[in-house]
Amino acid sequence: MNKIAIIGATGMLGQPVTNEFINADFEVSILVRNVEKAKQLFGTSVQIFKGDLSDINSIKQFINGQNQLYLNLSVEPDSSKNDFQSERDGLENILEAIKNSSVKKIAYLSSLVHFYQGQNNFNWWVFDIKKKAVEKIKSSGMAYSIFYPSMFMECFDKGAYRQGNNIMLAGTSRYKMFLIAGNDYGKQVVNALLLNSGNQEYVIQGQEGYIADDAAKFYADNYHKSKVKIMKMPISIMKFFGMFTNKFNYGANIVDALNNYPEKFEAEKTWQDLGKPQTQFINYIKNSL
Repeated sequence: MNKIAIIGATGMLGQPVTNEFINADFEVSILVRNVEKAKQLFGTSVQIFKGDLSDINSIKQFINGQNQLYLNLSVEPDSSKNDFQSERDGLENILEAIKNSSVKKIAYLSSLVHFYQGQNNFNWWVFDIKKKAVEKIKSSGMAYSIFYPSMFMECFDKGAYRQGNNIMLAGTSRYKMFLIAGNDYGKQVVNALLLNSGNQEYVIQGQEGYIADDAAKFYADNYHKSKVKIMKMPISIMKFFGMFTNKFNYGANIVDALNNYPEKFEAEKTWQDLGKPQTQFINYIKNSL
């Protein structure tokens, strides 16, 4: 049986990836801080290890006997640059822990929009962390698969854009994002690790391109479980409030990048190697009702 160790399994994007590994009959082990949440999500389908990325020993115990490791790490919106960051400090601990271990390959969730760093004088410490995380993995000596996803459909349902029954927008989105569902991405991750074809980097995009404003309207028009309202503010207001709170600062920067990153379709190789995403946005919305 194929084995996979996953860090970040209980997050919004970690859950569909973990479920796809389970569906593909992998022996799945996950490292979590909240064991009860993990049990509620996955039951007995996974082996659960309690640990924290600040503790190298718990990481070493977790990866003992594993040969592939999937990382779903992120920067918390309300954190600051000098806080413990899983994609910087945690990753350093992970890479130290897997030295001389049985792990032979790392799969890592990055982002497509972080390539906006340096364009139009945009400079954000979060994207700097993401850029350096990729560099650390590439220079680690481990085989790797790195994924650069566009926007996930989940972000309009329970993620970045959704706040209660409101979809929050700011500024004006200028370029299409090729939305992909988490389960389609999960299938591609599984296929990438089944290929076992050495070092790979994949752009992750779905079939349909929307600017954020149009995607929000399409979601609101087709979601009927409750009334969803679109709330929009000038990005200057977000940036002003961002001077006082980390969460607003994070929101202002990520929205600025998403609005202005000139995304283009680049997923041909991904589809050829890992399969074409099947979920259309309208079907994702209907299934979320």
